[in-house]
This record gives sequence, structure tokens and C-alpha cells, in this order.
Amino acid sequence: MSRHPEVKWAQRIDKVYITVQLPDAKDAKVNLEPDGVFTFSGSAGTNLYELKLDLNDKVNVEASKISVGVRSIFCIVEKAEAKWWKKLVRDDQRAPHFVKVDWDKWVDEDDDGMLCTCIF
Repeated sequence: MSRHPEVKWAQRIDKVYITVQLPDAKDAKVNLEPDGVFTFSGSAGTNLYELKLDLNDKVNVEASKISVGVRSIFCIVEKAEAKWWKKLVRDDQRAPHFVKVDWDKWVDEDDDGMLCTCIF
């Protein structure tokens, strides 16, 4: 029986950041489909980890990037259409309990791309 790794996410208007937190992951495999299906499988120790997320909308697979590190798997998923998503998964689904907001990368919709002019 497989387990679910902890997943953190954040977004910008044109991309979604997905971090799969799995220290010492072996055989990490990430698959991303144009219709927004994100799958992950890998192992750590004697445990197998798997997950499948039906993302909110379509994505640009060719422009997306995946980086497998020692402590996590970091994915920059390019959205097919530059718009804000109300949530990570499709409207008819609830986000799984192991998916959390990545507050370190989070930017509010109003703040994205805004420049601050400071007067000293």
C-alpha cells in the first residue's frame, strides 16, 4: 500500500509551484499531462509514495520544469492560460489533506507583478 507525500503549492498568474516534500526520495517520477493531471511516484526508505492531482485547468507541459532535489521535488507548472486559479484542484474536488499552501512562495493576486515606488 502506498502513502501520500506532503505537498505544498503556490501560484502566480502564469504558473503554479508544486513542491513534493520527500527527503531522500529514490526513483522519483513526475508526470504532467496537458489536461492538468499531475502524478508523482517515488520511494523513501521502505515506503512507496504516490499521488495524483487533477489540477484546476490545462497546463503547458513543454514549458514546465521539474527539479529533483535531496529533500524535495520542485515543479514549476506553466498554466496554459494566464489566469488566477481559485484553488489547486478542479472545482468539483476538495484538495487532499496532504496538500498545503506554501506560504513562503505565496503572493496575493493583487500583489503579483506590482512594482512598489518608494519615496525616501
